[in-house]
Amino acid sequence: MVVDERTYTLHVGRLPEFLAAYEAEGYPVQTKHLGKPFGYFVTEVGTINQIVHMWAYESLGDRDQRRAAMQADPAWQAWVKKAAPFFTHQENRILKNVSFFPGR
Repeated sequence: MVVDERTYTLHVGRLPEFLAAYEAEGYPVQTKHLGKPFGYFVTEVGTINQIVHMWAYESLGDRDQRRAAMQADPAWQAWVKKAAPFFTHQENRILKNVSFFPGR
C-alpha cells in the first residue's frame, strides 16, 4: 500500500468556505475516481488554515491510473479551477507502509 498525503494551506479565513464548496462539488467527483480517503483533516494546532488529506492505493500504478482518470474528468477540471484561488501553498508526499503494519 502507498498513501498519497496532500497538505494545502488556505488563505486566512477561507477554510469554512472551501470546506463547504469541496463537500458539495469537489468531494463527489474526487471519490468517484479515488474512492473514500484514508483520512481528511484540518489543522487545529501548529500551522493553521490547512487541510491534510490522505488517499490509499494498492501501488503507485494504481494511484497513477485513478488520478489520470480523475484529471480527465471535466467535472474535476472545473472544480480545480474553482478551488485554486483558496490556496496559498501545497505539499504532496507519497508514503509507503512498513512491513509490520500492512495498512487497512
